[in-house]
Amino acid sequence: MNSILFIVFLPLLAAIVAGLVNKSAPSVFAKSITTGALFISCALSWPIFLGFVNGSAEASVVPVLTWVQSGALSFDWALRVDTLTAVMLVVITTVSALVHLYSWGYMEEDPDQPRFFAYLSLFTFAMLMLVTADNLVQMFFGWEGVGLASYLLIGFWFKKPSANAAAIKAFVVNRVGDLGFMLGIFGTFWVFGTVSIPEILEAAPGMSGATIGFLGLRVHTMDVLCILLFIGAMGKSAQLGLHTWLPDAMEGPTPVSALIHAATMVTAGVFMVCRLSPMFETAPVALGMVTFIGAATCIFAATVGTTQWDIKRVIAYSTCSQLGYMFFAAGVGAYGAAMFHLFTHAFFKALLFLGAGSVIHAMHHEQDMRYYGGLRKEIPLTFWAMMAGTLAITGVGIYHLGAGFAGFWSKDAILEVAYGRGTELGNFAFWMGTLAALLTSFYSWRLMFLTFWGKPRWIESEHIQHSVHKTPEEAGEDTTGGYHPHESPISMLIPLGVLSVGAVFAGQFFAETFLDSEAFWADSIYYNPNLIHAMHAVPTPVKYAALIVMVIGLFVAWLAYIKDTSIPGKAAEQLGPVYRFFYNKWYFDELYHYLFVVPAFWLGRQFWKLGDIGTIDRFGPNGVAWVIEKGSVGAKKFQTGYLYSYALVMLLGLVAAITWVLF
Repeated sequence: MNSILFIVFLPLLAAIVAGLVNKSAPSVFAKSITTGALFISCALSWPIFLGFVNGSAEASVVPVLTWVQSGALSFDWALRVDTLTAVMLVVITTVSALVHLYSWGYMEEDPDQPRFFAYLSLFTFAMLMLVTADNLVQMFFGWEGVGLASYLLIGFWFKKPSANAAAIKAFVVNRVGDLGFMLGIFGTFWVFGTVSIPEILEAAPGMSGATIGFLGLRVHTMDVLCILLFIGAMGKSAQLGLHTWLPDAMEGPTPVSALIHAATMVTAGVFMVCRLSPMFETAPVALGMVTFIGAATCIFAATVGTTQWDIKRVIAYSTCSQLGYMFFAAGVGAYGAAMFHLFTHAFFKALLFLGAGSVIHAMHHEQDMRYYGGLRKEIPLTFWAMMAGTLAITGVGIYHLGAGFAGFWSKDAILEVAYGRGTELGNFAFWMGTLAALLTSFYSWRLMFLTFWGKPRWIESEHIQHSVHKTPEEAGEDTTGGYHPHESPISMLIPLGVLSVGAVFAGQFFAETFLDSEAFWADSIYYNPNLIHAMHAVPTPVKYAALIVMVIGLFVAWLAYIKDTSIPGKAAEQLGPVYRFFYNKWYFDELYHYLFVVPAFWLGRQFWKLGDIGTIDRFGPNGVAWVIEKGSVGAKKFQTGYLYSYALVMLLGLVAAITWVLF
């Protein structure tokens, strides 16, 4: 298990080297160092994971150094390796290694490549620190590390105002969630007297039913702690209410989007809830909140995804929706199903984002799907990779044949376990998840049809045709203006091929291990075998619900975007307010603007005008300056230059002094 030290610290070492070298050496040096480090970490991670799969590995803790000794607060910096960590290790290192390789082609023309690769590796290190944490403070270190790295990567193109705004938005919204997370950590230490995760989880069942004073009320201790911790997860994993940063994060380079959405930042909240699952099992109100928020996020993001035109934003809202599935699975107590969907989602979501990046690369950085069309013949390898990702995310598979793509195994399991839970919230989550599966199928196939089928609308796009700056002589007799979409370089296609394998087979190979093997999870998460039994015992219509709605979504998308392309326009016109409501993301940004931004600016102006200018400046710098100015005007009158004037002043001073002494 000492290999865990190399897995975690190689990306950090590579980030430091690449960052320090920056432009003093050829870009290929920084790219080779960082990419090589990640592939080594990936190669070391898979044997650990497979060891837990076949039962040959055991949980362990690898000490690094003594960290804090302060009164009752005492903890070391140690790396915990168990089943949950092993799953996250392969997800993070595999996707990150492939993203590094993909970036060789995608970022080839960028002059700041060393800085970009250094940020990527730093991001990966922070996430590895988070998932290997043996205590809550170490987890918080990684938690804030991915927040910092996401800020740097989303705003990588810092000369672009929209990228800067998106980076700041992500940073600020996550600080709101992190306040809840910090309060949860403080409260947990106060209640348990330790920040050691194993000690907290061991003591958690004994706190069931305990109450605490909070905001003047007597409330259940564990509910308060878990709700505060979950607020942190809501920010990091973009759940409804704290989700607004996620779509704007698309302003960063596409490899960043793939890394954030598939393997690192947004999965941190799901991991944290599963890691602390014994705590959450003692907090029924908190679990109810997790279930409701997850189901609501699931349907919210799916509705918005049906109306977006930017290819990356469609996939971004898809991520938001899929995270909702993971959370409501955890909320009903199926933590293994939540982690299974996190595992499969990493493959097909990274594939979809990198596939979208390949399309954008082919279309000269155009992201509006209205200017795509007919690309399956122009970029066939990208098309088939995107097809594999679409079949995975829409959950194509047949239960009785025991065959299906990755999403079929994990998403269907979540729907079944929510139904099998038999509670009102479980049923609510099932129906919201089923409706979201319908919408997921629609917007996923809508993306495919708009991008790869139909007439090549890119011929009519002035942005694409004119941005290549080809002269008529260079264009020759080509009626398209001289520009054709082109397949991506091999460094971008290899990751697409590898991830396609995962999107096709990851669910098939690991479904039984993740869902049915209590020994696999051992003591790393809470495992409820009765819930898994209930999942397998649900009625057959429930098992086929996801497949049925997938077919309906596929048919509607085909009808609207292949058969009769006038339908979307007519539907948008007839559904007017509903369409605008979805297209404008339920007006969350506008609502927050008037609820928080406008009052904050007003308050800032009051402090500025009344506080800074009206009080501090008036009586401080400006007041002192006024006194000096007026005093100098009075003193200036005595500086006449005449000897008798100075003699008079000296005489008056002498008389005043003698008078003071005598009287």
